[in-house]
Amino acid sequence: MGGMGSYLKKHTEALVKDVGIEAACTLTGKSKATLGRYYSDSEEHADRFMPIDAVASLEEASRYPHVTGALAELRGITMSYDKERKNSREGGVNADVVALAQRFAMLMSEYNQSIEDGIITVNEAKRLLRETLALQHVLMDMKLHLEDESVNS
Repeated sequence: MGGMGSYLKKHTEALVKDVGIEAACTLTGKSKATLGRYYSDSEEHADRFMPIDAVASLEEASRYPHVTGALAELRGITMSYDKERKNSREGGVNADVVALAQRFAMLMSEYNQSIEDGIITVNEAKRLLRETLALQHVLMDMKLHLEDESVNS
């Protein structure tokens, strides 16, 4: 199986496990065996992938859009996802600069702790990723505020 197929199957499995196998069966109308085939790395199931309508149903119930995220990454697209956050627009550019400095400091602190022993573990990488995404959110808010100011000027 090619790298892309294997990558998508791993994320399909993560999606099913995020929702829960029983709930996934109910939401998609598929059996456990069928769902298992969609993420099996067995050669006989190499050409089987979950239908897009099933992916959409599961991603609506999941904590994160695993397959959509994987597809975006394969295309080099950066995706930002935060279910709790609805593009907060409070504050302005000055507040964004302060938040940016704070988030960057937190990222550097995490990096310093992670690299201390010369090895970045999986958990450390996940913490770094969370901080990087938080920094990305601040930059997005800053971009929106700057766009607002350029339009209103």
